[in-house]
Amino acid sequence: MTNIWDFFKDFFKEAEESSPSKPIFNEILARSEEEKAAYENWKGSLPCRRFFDLLAAQYTIYQSNPAGVDPALTFLQSDSTKGFALHFDRLDFNQQDTSHFLDLLKEKILALPYQSQLSNVRTWTEKDWVQTVERHYLKPKKSWEEGKLIDQLFGNVTIELTLRNDQPRLLTFRATAYADRLYAPPRDFHELMQAILA
Repeated sequence: MTNIWDFFKDFFKEAEESSPSKPIFNEILARSEEEKAAYENWKGSLPCRRFFDLLAAQYTIYQSNPAGVDPALTFLQSDSTKGFALHFDRLDFNQQDTSHFLDLLKEKILALPYQSQLSNVRTWTEKDWVQTVERHYLKPKKSWEEGKLIDQLFGNVTIELTLRNDQPRLLTFRATAYADRLYAPPRDFHELMQAILA
């Protein structure tokens, strides 16, 4: 039997050497029954409404005056990726609120013709903190029609919540389009935002 002291020494050594590509923990993200019940109650709460009010107001500003968007929110716009990022060092939301919002964004995407590909949580150490990333990765449901390009909808959707020492740091929502010639161009990001904010 391995000496318990050796076990802990090995564990702490592994933790010190961990990184985003080699996390000390990499597990399926599964919510407990208690967490699921709390999430259902949270959906009608003031913090939930605050998330959507903030997102709706800042997206409206972004459409007419991108420079006027609150620094707590960044909209991502490139040829292949569209989305947004919420910076929690500038916002007042707790860990439970942010995890619930992560899951609600997933729920809204699943209401579209999307399917869940992977939900996981990874943890590793940095010099001064422990970093945890909860992630939902979703893909459009394939619809094959002979002689037609595949409708990729908005591309693959990745939603990530980054925590430092269990404190919310950043939430990113990204829709990344396929560049493959088998796919039709992605739908307009505005349509996706409307679905999220509905």
